[in-house]
Amino acid sequence: MNNEWMNDPSLAGIDKAKLEFLQALVFESRGLKREQMLPFLMAVAKRGQADHITFTNEEIETIVAVIKRESSPEEAATIDKMMRMRKK
Repeated sequence: MNNEWMNDPSLAGIDKAKLEFLQALVFESRGLKREQMLPFLMAVAKRGQADHITFTNEEIETIVAVIKRESSPEEAATIDKMMRMRKK
């Protein structure tokens, strides 16, 4: 995924630093094996806290909608699964 998704007009109200944080995650997570993902995500969460990066539910929903438009059907299905887990 390139960074074109960050230019979507529906993201105009979201701080660019938050979007750049997410874009960095995408690139850093490429090539990680399944067993490497949990430690990676824990480290990312810690970095987000250190940088005071938090997302409102509305921001999350908006970002996910934009990313899904740029995703393959398989990626979109994975995103949907993660979002369902998040709501539990």
